[in-house]
Amino acid sequence: MKVLITGGGTGGHINPALAIAQKIKASDKNNKILYVGTKEGMESDLVPKQGFDFRTVEAKFLKRKISIENIKTLAISIKGVAQSMKIISEFKPDIVIGTGGYVCGPVVLAAALKKVPTIIHEQNVFPGITNKLLSKVVDKIAISFEEATKYFKYKEKLVLVGNPVRKEVIEANRMQSRKKYNLKNDDILIYSFGGSGGQKSLNDSIINVIKDIKNRDKIKLLHVTGKRLKDDFQESLQKENIKIPSNVTIVDYMYDAPSALSASDLVIGSAGAITIAEITKIGVPSILIPKTYTAENHQEYNARALEKMGAAVVILENELKDNKLLSTIDKILNNSNELSAMSLNSKKLGELNAEEEIYKLILELVE
Repeated sequence: MKVLITGGGTGGHINPALAIAQKIKASDKNNKILYVGTKEGMESDLVPKQGFDFRTVEAKFLKRKISIENIKTLAISIKGVAQSMKIISEFKPDIVIGTGGYVCGPVVLAAALKKVPTIIHEQNVFPGITNKLLSKVVDKIAISFEEATKYFKYKEKLVLVGNPVRKEVIEANRMQSRKKYNLKNDDILIYSFGGSGGQKSLNDSIINVIKDIKNRDKIKLLHVTGKRLKDDFQESLQKENIKIPSNVTIVDYMYDAPSALSASDLVIGSAGAITIAEITKIGVPSILIPKTYTAENHQEYNARALEKMGAAVVILENELKDNKLLSTIDKILNNSNELSAMSLNSKKLGELNAEEEIYKLILELVE
């Protein structure tokens, strides 16, 4: 079977695509995979490192409002469709899969025009503009949240599959991870991070948490500032004359996120789709702080879906004042029943085996 996969721009689109590619290859070594992205996107660096064949087409972001810039984008997109049709003619895929990002537009459209079976995968509750436009021409739409059904017109194409999760996260051992962080059985680890780039609002709020827990030895805090925000965070600590206590660890980037996640009792973070997929796969309770500047405010939609199921508490960035974060942490940690219930509800949301479900969908369309 030959499979063409496309998705790019951010890790949120690339990581699911790579997880799908790995599943396809692991299922049958004779399966062939070609990944199509752009030269400028992160995928041009990440995909070849994973050992997959990679080709590029031209594509550009389409804005929702009518503008001169969109006319230029349309011209580039037309060229991208032509380039995609050429690649499809040469590779002759049995199916084309798109995981979002503007590069999916010309590639998946070209596949549909050439009558090649197509699937798009939407990671978020609120779909991106590219996937919404492609939903009309594709054969199947794989969604990650039940809530996403209300935002797609073509209900008969929808299949709930969940979000693909990295193998390292799934296979992480909690006991070994907690041993790595020198945690005792009754220690509580709070793991906080604002996505790969950090989150200033979370950094500002975590300072009050550090002040409060310095004398609470059983509570441990592992906080990730984000590399670009590390200096700003350190300056804030110095201004308030705060010394990092022994039960608090501050890093600028988490290289072993699977271990940190599996060791944690409570996660605090933004609400990116892949972050949510990972914490629900493990079944850890969370306090989610959606980033307000994300496209279409999609992170709040993601977070509310977990809150609705009792797996998370949502705090908006503009609500992070008057020790709101600290009081929310205390409320959860002081109620063992609530913490247990949130953990169970989180685990229920992570029960879907996205890679397996997507592979079944692929075989169904190819056959």
